Amino acid sequence: MASPHSPGHDNREPRRVTPLIAAPRWRYALIIGLYAYQGVIAGFALTALPNHFSALGATTEAVGAYVAAIGLPWVLQPLWGPVVDRFGGFCMGRRRFWVVVALLAAWLALTRLTLEGAVTLASMATIASVMMLHSVFASLIDTATDGLIIDQVPNERLGTANAVTRIGFVGGISVGAALFAWLLEAHGIFVAALLLLMLGAATLALALLVREGRDDARVSLRYGRERDSSVSIGLVFRELASSVWRPHALALLVLCFCIDFAAAAFRVPLAVELIQQRGWNPAALSAFQAGTFLITGTVGALLVGWWTDRVGPARALSLLLGLCSGAHAAAAALLLVPDPRWADIAGPLALGLSATLPTLVFVALAPTVMQASRGTTAASQFALFMAALNLGDVVGAGLAGALAGGLGLWGVGMAAAAVFAVSALLAARARHRIGSSTTPGACQLTSTGVMNTCPVARLGIDGG
Repeated sequence: MASPHSPGHDNREPRRVTPLIAAPRWRYALIIGLYAYQGVIAGFALTALPNHFSALGATTEAVGAYVAAIGLPWVLQPLWGPVVDRFGGFCMGRRRFWVVVALLAAWLALTRLTLEGAVTLASMATIASVMMLHSVFASLIDTATDGLIIDQVPNERLGTANAVTRIGFVGGISVGAALFAWLLEAHGIFVAALLLLMLGAATLALALLVREGRDDARVSLRYGRERDSSVSIGLVFRELASSVWRPHALALLVLCFCIDFAAAAFRVPLAVELIQQRGWNPAALSAFQAGTFLITGTVGALLVGWWTDRVGPARALSLLLGLCSGAHAAAAALLLVPDPRWADIAGPLALGLSATLPTLVFVALAPTVMQASRGTTAASQFALFMAALNLGDVVGAGLAGALAGGLGLWGVGMAAAAVFAVSALLAARARHRIGSSTTPGACQLTSTGVMNTCPVARLGIDGG
């Protein structure tokens, strides 16, 4: 029987005031705080700023390159996984140490924005470099936080836990997009940067407050626990390779890539067209995007998370991917509306349809990946699948201008609908293979540092 403080135990009874991740209320407070911070940064860097650059006359290619540059470090996120998995003997906690260090480094990177006088096309490269550096550390925050979730949340509650991450992240995006779009126009980037720094400091304080275990130090750089002494970095990489080098895991990586590739390839040029061709103000567009994200990312994510825990992630995933296909096809059709009275409404409606449903897909996708990411390399495995998602987003944004120029915006929307339709069929075929089973050879650390075999969930997409 699991002890009250063991990973995965959902402790609802203790009323001690000491903030511990083992207590659900503190666990979810920390998770939502960390993801809300990431969302605010994303709303600022990937919605408010691109819209501002578009209003200044930046081309679709330039905006796409800017978005791709910020997303590039997320593609390299799996490099953090073995580090987080191998070096977990810090006195501050196995995952929490890395969360705190990465938050501090990300905060320091943002201080460079206070030196920018204004947001101009000339400053676009500098701002992209700063946000790209921030993404390096943000991807470490994400990797360590995902490890916390995998360690601490029972399988049957992963849908709800990932709904909480979506609520935090999308809520942060909504606030960041709307608030910082207004701040950039009204007060400039200096004030915006100061607010970002204050939010980052608050998030760091929360991470310092909530500990993984009662014996963990509040703040310490010491590495003194013996439980990781028998684990080499080579073992971590071998375990990672054996866990993902299977047909079903490779197929899942391709699926993750395709989902975000299709979404980004249509989303980026559509936002540019709304500002440059259809006369939308960047602040108004950012507010519209924030509102649609907020609705789907809070109420929608909570409902999808609850539903996923009951019907199973594979069924939820296949149905949501089918809805994404229909939404992108409808969005593409809206762009062809010839009546000028409806044209102004059709564009934003198309953006809302195509941008919000992929957010809900993640709520069903993440639990399946987390069930497959157990054992010694849990953080590494999950980071690899998330990197496939991020690579799809980077490549989709980078090629958005070329695709829109070759196929037309309507054609890109229809192509994205086709990708989602194929993905839905693939996920539907795999429905009977997604679940938990015991995989011989999967490892985890005991309290004495000895490697034991353990049940590891398997995820299949090949449907064989």
